Amino acid sequence: MHPTSSTPDFESLSTLQKDRFGPFRLKRLAVVLIYLSLAAAPGSLGEMTRGLMVDAYVQVAAFVAATLLLFYGAERLFNFDIGESLRKARGFQVPLASILGATPGCGGAVVVVAAYSSGNVGFGAVVAALTATMGDAAFLLIATRPDAALVVLPLSLAVGVTTGWIIDALKIGETQANTSAQCELAPLIGRTRPKDILYLLVAVPGLVIGVSQLAQIDLVATYGDFMIWVGLAGIAAGLLIWSTSTVQAMTNAKDSPITRMAEETSFIAVWVIGAYLAFDYVVAYAGLDLKTMFNSIAVLLPLVAIVIGFIPGCGPQVLVTTLYINGLIPFSALMGNAISNDGDALFPAIALNPKVAMLATLYSAIPAVLVAYGFYFFAPGFMN
Repeated sequence: MHPTSSTPDFESLSTLQKDRFGPFRLKRLAVVLIYLSLAAAPGSLGEMTRGLMVDAYVQVAAFVAATLLLFYGAERLFNFDIGESLRKARGFQVPLASILGATPGCGGAVVVVAAYSSGNVGFGAVVAALTATMGDAAFLLIATRPDAALVVLPLSLAVGVTTGWIIDALKIGETQANTSAQCELAPLIGRTRPKDILYLLVAVPGLVIGVSQLAQIDLVATYGDFMIWVGLAGIAAGLLIWSTSTVQAMTNAKDSPITRMAEETSFIAVWVIGAYLAFDYVVAYAGLDLKTMFNSIAVLLPLVAIVIGFIPGCGPQVLVTTLYINGLIPFSALMGNAISNDGDALFPAIALNPKVAMLATLYSAIPAVLVAYGFYFFAPGFMN
């Protein structure tokens, strides 16, 4: 992110950053201690927590890392600034943002959120990207039901483009972010650090494990312990980077792709872990049984799936996709969830601009309801 004429440069912000992020890092250390305490807890609580942390890394963080490294690496290799390109796209800004959002995983939508935070895209592009994205659940759908994925992903893209254009045409929401505040949150780190390289080295086997799981290749019998250690090592490296970082969400475009990947993935992973733990703790200790709930209702199924899509992160959305794959919910519910869910891109959006994140999520609910109930009433057996 580049400071504007009304914004002081990064060097002049050093004192401000020390004042701002000193206590902030202490709060982060407190979160890390809570996570470690839960992971080290005896009995089923600790076992569940460690398992969820490993899942959060291999199912989400490794994919986010790969996608972000691809985007930022392409920027550096071709001297190509995606945010600047989006800004110059003008009439094609919304379609390009939708394409980034529809890319499997959450990295593309995160890039659009970053571009908005730096003033390179409008609010319509953010809504388009968040509407088009299915998050990491797309990987699962592609691996298990490619026929359904060939319908869901292009349709989500089309809905994203349409919704974004309508938002811009009606001049709804903020046209761009307040960039002066965001520049203060993106200090230049400089050289690639050893911990960034470490994160990359762990992410590679983590990605292999994640892809193997999506392809339903059973590695547990042979590589079970190795998978656990890779996941825990990735989480530990991410917590180290996040807890000692001066970056709140998005990184400076002048930093290396590896550093940007490590910083932003660790930031997202912390939120994902929290979402995974909160969701499964409720299921395990409060008796919430989503399968029973889905089986006990009919016309409300698409609406329930849409509401679940409002939950930040990919864990609940992966569950909805799993229920569809197992024949427990109709295609209409899957389609509604795919449009309403914002994946992990909602986490940095909340951190950078909670109002924009809330509005973008609410606006995506309108096409989600229309499309989901269109399938429910007019094509009830489609892709079931």
